Amino acid sequence: MRHFLDIHKTAPNELRRIIDTGRAIKDARAGKPKGAVDADQPLKDHMVALIFEKPSTRTRVSFDVGVRQMGGQTMVLSGADMQLGHGETIADTARVLSRYVDLIMMRTFEEDTLLEMAEYATVPVINGLTNRTHPCQIMADILTFEEHNGPIRGRKVVWSGDGNNVFASFAHAAKQFEFDLVFTGPPPLDPEPALEGLYAIERDPHRAVDGADLVVTDTWVSMHDPQSARERRHNQLRGYQVNQRLMDHAKPDALFMHCLPAHRDDEATSEVMDGPNSVIFDEAENRLHAQKAIMKWCLEG
Repeated sequence: MRHFLDIHKTAPNELRRIIDTGRAIKDARAGKPKGAVDADQPLKDHMVALIFEKPSTRTRVSFDVGVRQMGGQTMVLSGADMQLGHGETIADTARVLSRYVDLIMMRTFEEDTLLEMAEYATVPVINGLTNRTHPCQIMADILTFEEHNGPIRGRKVVWSGDGNNVFASFAHAAKQFEFDLVFTGPPPLDPEPALEGLYAIERDPHRAVDGADLVVTDTWVSMHDPQSARERRHNQLRGYQVNQRLMDHAKPDALFMHCLPAHRDDEATSEVMDGPNSVIFDEAENRLHAQKAIMKWCLEG
């Protein structure tokens, strides 16, 4: 059984194979209408359950489109539809779903929910996001970097802002893909202690991005944060905004990424987001290609 639960739980050679497959899938679609199916149909006659306890735009659309392009069908289930863990156990839900579908993608809050689903499912389970990690996003980010600037191995990646779930997957990727990762942000928003040793810390953002090949940030606030938390985070993170002055300290060909959705002119200025170093919309598109490669890899197992 091949689950895709986290980057550090997948061997480096398998991660490389997924990235290379994603690039080949993207190249094979060049020039085709968006609605066209792929020549390779690994999901033909397959049903994929897409479970969303957390709402989403990019994850939902990219997985749904990806399944259809590869010949499969999707069943989209919300947390309200399923009431995971309320009444029927997650373990029993996993067992039942496995009798109906060939693959499960789950976007949820607690990591334990995902892990229990994977433990009891008899079909592959993919982590579409948890409060702790977001591995599909980082696979798309690495695909994006390499199609613009070549191999990521040995490069310098700088994360500016909150040490959140997206950063956690970047930290896992730094070890597996062998690049250098620097975190710059305020101490109250440091990454979780379990990630220590996977990245360096530089509190001064301008020093942090010196010589960077890639600068990354993310939204400062979650849709679930109360107003008081939003104001506090803005005060803490204001000095870590990615603006042109900050980008000028990076290499001239350094890329800028943001997984979106963005609050423009908060965590990053529109000047940077729309500037020549920004690849945010390539990054968003590559969620589709990377996730198709992940699903193909899971089913090959």
